[in-house]
Amino acid sequence: MANRTITGAKGFRAAAVACGIKTSGKPDVALLVSDVPATAAAVFTTNKVVGAPIIVGRKHIQSGVLRACVINAGCANVCTGDRGVRNAMEMCALAAAGIGADPDEVLPSSTGVIGHFLPMEKVRMGISHATMALSNSAEAGTAFANGILTTDLVAKTAFATVKVGGKTVTIAGCCKGSGMIAPNMALPQATMLAYVATDAAIDKRALRKVIAEVTGQTFNCVTVDQHTSTSDTFVVLANGMAENKKIVGGSDLKKFAAALYEVCDSLSQQIARDGEGATKLITVTVTGAATAADAKKAAEAIANSPLCKTAVHGGDPNWGRFVSAAGYSGAKMNPDKGLCKVGDVLVFKNGQPTKVELAAVGEVMQGKEVSILVDLGVMAGKAGYSHRVYTCDLSREYIAINADYHT
Repeated sequence: MANRTITGAKGFRAAAVACGIKTSGKPDVALLVSDVPATAAAVFTTNKVVGAPIIVGRKHIQSGVLRACVINAGCANVCTGDRGVRNAMEMCALAAAGIGADPDEVLPSSTGVIGHFLPMEKVRMGISHATMALSNSAEAGTAFANGILTTDLVAKTAFATVKVGGKTVTIAGCCKGSGMIAPNMALPQATMLAYVATDAAIDKRALRKVIAEVTGQTFNCVTVDQHTSTSDTFVVLANGMAENKKIVGGSDLKKFAAALYEVCDSLSQQIARDGEGATKLITVTVTGAATAADAKKAAEAIANSPLCKTAVHGGDPNWGRFVSAAGYSGAKMNPDKGLCKVGDVLVFKNGQPTKVELAAVGEVMQGKEVSILVDLGVMAGKAGYSHRVYTCDLSREYIAINADYHT
């Protein structure tokens, strides 16, 4: 069977081991390595409070070249001052020594509880064992995807191939994210961590351009609880081992961007689907907006509304909450020309409810996937701006998970 994990791209190895950071005994140190220096680009959280790994990672990504990513789960290394930064740098140095790289060629990440120092004795042991366990097997790729998790219930992976210049290029990714999810990442700057390995040869400026665009269309369009993490990170490593002609622009860049979007869009949906306590994936789309900013405001207002999310959880056909949320979002709206759909069911048009039976709406909302569309009625057809957000329902389980998270 073909390897469709992150090690499915040529020249990448991975590993994950348990070193005791997590009280569960599950893997908590993970390592992703390119056999050769890889062109790299990354985006990070825009939260003013950032983890020590973000401070280090922003410096290390400036060269546009990486050999590895080293991650620990169970401790976020956030609000830990200079000691936290030194610990993040030591993680890089340890990983680099194990693979024969420069510490500046390693990107660190940490995820877990804020306000605790890393147990470095355990981390040192974990990184040492991880470097010895590195493999390009599917099992190693799966282990890596599981080793970065915190409250996630499932690992999240995606895979795509694309023909570029007669060569098959592989793009493989994995991510973690279940709670504390409302990514707001920008260049060059629980937690969303995403890693993509590709064997494509691509110009570093082109990669930076593509990652910024794709982030805006995928990871930045996911929200679980409107809480932007201190540690959000998305990084792409491109090692060129597919031996394609270097992608600089034109049709080759468009094909690569489309494949990267496919991978990241899949991962984004998986994050929303696995939101803490989630039972349903919700796709919110807003159309007919005067500006792109207005479309985004309205879509996020609906997706983040506890009233909207609880209505979907209970299958309550209270569609008025969706229209109301768009109305208070601050976006320009003309309800007399707007509409609202739940799934394919039109429930509101031109300022008034349709004649549809609420039972039909409730039936749609009972599904595992629920789509909500609100047209703001400001700009008609293609003249209007639109925006799409993935989110999930809000359940009693979400409250239980986050009330007991630290303990």
